[in-house]
Amino acid sequence: MVLWCPDWPIIAAARTLEIDPVAPIALIEKGEVFACSAAARADGVRRGLRVREAQSRCSVLEVLPYDQAMDARAFEPIIDAIEQIMPGVQMLRPGTLAIRAQGPSRYFGGEDSAAYQLLFALAEQGLTDARIGIADGPFAAEQAARSTGPSSSLTAGMGAAPESARVRIIPDGGSAAFLSPMPVSLLALPSLAMLLRRLGLSTLGGFAGLPELEVRNRFGEEGAHAHRLAAGLDGSRVTPRIPPDELDVSISFEPPLDRIEQVAFGVREPAERFLDRLAKMSLVCTSIEVEITTERGMMRTRTWMHPRSFTPAEIVDRVRWQLQGTGQSRMARSDAGLDSAISTVRILPESVDAANHHEQGLWGNAPDERIHHGLSRVQSMLGHTAVLTATVGGGRMLIDRQVLVPWGDREQIARPADRPWPGSLPGLPPATVFPNQLACVVLAPDGTSVDIDDRGVLSGPPARFAPPGARSAGPVTAWAGPWPVDERWWDAEEGRELNRFQVVDATGEAWLLLLERGSWWAEGRYD
Repeated sequence: MVLWCPDWPIIAAARTLEIDPVAPIALIEKGEVFACSAAARADGVRRGLRVREAQSRCSVLEVLPYDQAMDARAFEPIIDAIEQIMPGVQMLRPGTLAIRAQGPSRYFGGEDSAAYQLLFALAEQGLTDARIGIADGPFAAEQAARSTGPSSSLTAGMGAAPESARVRIIPDGGSAAFLSPMPVSLLALPSLAMLLRRLGLSTLGGFAGLPELEVRNRFGEEGAHAHRLAAGLDGSRVTPRIPPDELDVSISFEPPLDRIEQVAFGVREPAERFLDRLAKMSLVCTSIEVEITTERGMMRTRTWMHPRSFTPAEIVDRVRWQLQGTGQSRMARSDAGLDSAISTVRILPESVDAANHHEQGLWGNAPDERIHHGLSRVQSMLGHTAVLTATVGGGRMLIDRQVLVPWGDREQIARPADRPWPGSLPGLPPATVFPNQLACVVLAPDGTSVDIDDRGVLSGPPARFAPPGARSAGPVTAWAGPWPVDERWWDAEEGRELNRFQVVDATGEAWLLLLERGSWWAEGRYD
C-alpha cells in the first residue's frame, strides 16, 4: 500500500510559511521550478522551467526557494498520525510512503477498508486529497496511486474527490498488465528511457517483453532491476522505520540554581534513571554529551568519554567538572557560585555498547578495576585535569607532539597526528625528548663552530661534540644531516628556519640536534 500526497512540497511550504496553498506558487531549486501549485499549472507553469519563463507565464507567481529539510519536517506529523493506526511505515520520500497491506487489511476487514481508514486519518490532519494505491510491489502501488482520479487541487474550490476515486487496488498478479501501457520514463532512468525509445520500446510492457538474460547482458544490473520493475516483479520489501528510543534525560531547575553542589545533587537522580534505562536494554554508555543551559539562554555542550562505562557518580562528576571548567564558575571550587544560574541540564548518550562486552572475565579484572577506580577517585577529589594521559599529536618539533589529555577524555588534539607535517622527523623518534631545548656545542676540525649558509652548505663537517652540561667536547663517530625545517616562512616575527642533525658521540650515545641562527641545541637523545 502506497500513500501519495499530490503537491506535497507546496502543502509543506504553505503550512510552514503560513501562505495560501491555492495561490499560484512555485518552489525553485537551482534556478528551475521544482514544484508548483495547481493555480500555477493552470497558467502554464511546469516543473523544469526557468524562473524567468515561469514568471512570464504567470505574472502573479509567488516564487519561493525549495527547502528539502522543511519538506521532510512537515511530513513527520503525518507519519506519526499514520503509525497510530498502521505501524510499519516506510517513507519513500516526503509526501509518499509505503505500508505492508497484509496486516491492515486483516485488521480492518479488507484492503479497501484499510485504505479508507487511512484516508480518514489523513483527513483529520488536513489532507483531503491523498491518494492510495495497492499492488504487488511498491513501484506498481505508487503508479496505481498516481493513476487515481483527477486531483481536487487541479479544480480548486470544487471540493475533494470522493474516496472511491482516490483509491486504486490492482488485483493480485495483475501488476504486469497494469504497468504494460505506461511509458518507460516512469523508471526514473533518463538515459535508459531514451535508448529504449530509440529502439522502439516506449512502454513498460514492451520493455518487459525482452528476455531477462539479454537485458542483463546489454544494460547491466541497473537495467535488469528496471526490467523487473516493468514486468511487475518488484521484489523489494517494505522496510518500516523504527523510531529510536529516547535515551536522554533532562532536569529543569525552578528556580534556577547558582551553586555547583546544588546542580550536582539535582543531577544524581536523573543520572541513575538514565543508566537504569540503558541497563534494561542491555546497554552501557561509554560516551555522554552534557548540555547545560543557563537562565540567560546560553547553552554549553561537552562530550565526555569513559575508558569503560559510566556510573551515576561519574556522570555527576562530569557535570561538576563541566561547571568548574567552562568559565561558569567564579572559582575552581565545588562550593563556588556560578556567574549565571543553571536552568536545565540534559544528558545524552553519544556512544553505547552491548553490556556483555563489558562483563568481567572468568577470573575478574582486578588490576584494571583497581587502576580505573584509583584514577577516577583522584579525579573526583582533585579535579578533571588532575590525571592526564600521554598521547601523540602532530607537529614538526618533537615537543609539539607530546599531548596530555585528561583521563577518560576523547583525544581533542589541536594538531592531529594523521595530517601531513612536511619537515617532521621520519622514522623512530628519540626515546628522550627534552622539555626545553638544551644548549650544546658542535665543532669543525679547525675548532670553529659548525654553521650553515643560505645554500645549505656546512662550514665544516662535525668533528667534535660537547653534550649539554659537558665541559669539553669529544670526538664525533658518526653524523647525518642537515634536514631543513622552515616554519611560517611568511611571518617575519614567528617564522623559524632551522636544521636538524643526528650525531653519535664517543660513548655511543646518539643525539638529535638543532642548528638555528648559528646556535646548537639538543632536542632529544636516542637512549
